[in-house]
Amino acid sequence: MTTEPTGANEEPAPKQDTTTRSWLRDHSELGVCVLLLAIGALVLTDALTMSVDIAQRGPIGPRTVPFVVGSALLLVAVLLAVDVLRGGRGEAEGGEDVDLDEPADWRTVLLLSGVFLAAAALIGPLGFPIAGALLFWGSAYALGSRHHDRDPLIAAVLSLATYFLFDNLLGVPLPGGPLMGVI
Repeated sequence: MTTEPTGANEEPAPKQDTTTRSWLRDHSELGVCVLLLAIGALVLTDALTMSVDIAQRGPIGPRTVPFVVGSALLLVAVLLAVDVLRGGRGEAEGGEDVDLDEPADWRTVLLLSGVFLAAAALIGPLGFPIAGALLFWGSAYALGSRHHDRDPLIAAVLSLATYFLFDNLLGVPLPGGPLMGVI
């Protein structure tokens, strides 16, 4: 004869530790601390294992900036964790001035995507000055600017300034295209 347990002799099911969940929910900013700590450790590891034989040109080499950024990430992670554990709380976001009932502006997204892809495809044959000017002007047009006389001039100046900055001052060669002999 088998008998079913009546419930009087059963042990109560173990309760989930609600205090642990509550504590983690109240200190959820610690997740950001862990993320910052992981990124900082990754940046420092990459900086310390970087080969710098060829690129070293002076007392400050290519390891300097990643080392400073990685150290700053670790410092911010520790300071934020201390603040959270002392009771500091992030302020709730008040929201942006966005109407969530309005549909997405797919026209702008598609125009920007098209301009970006066209600039990427044209940078080889036309060079950076022309492709960059098309990128700057097309982005301004896609985002709503309708100054057809001013925007192309600003785009050309921005593109040429960017080309000279990277090519001449920073030593990063950019394709000049048909304007290579002119500029």
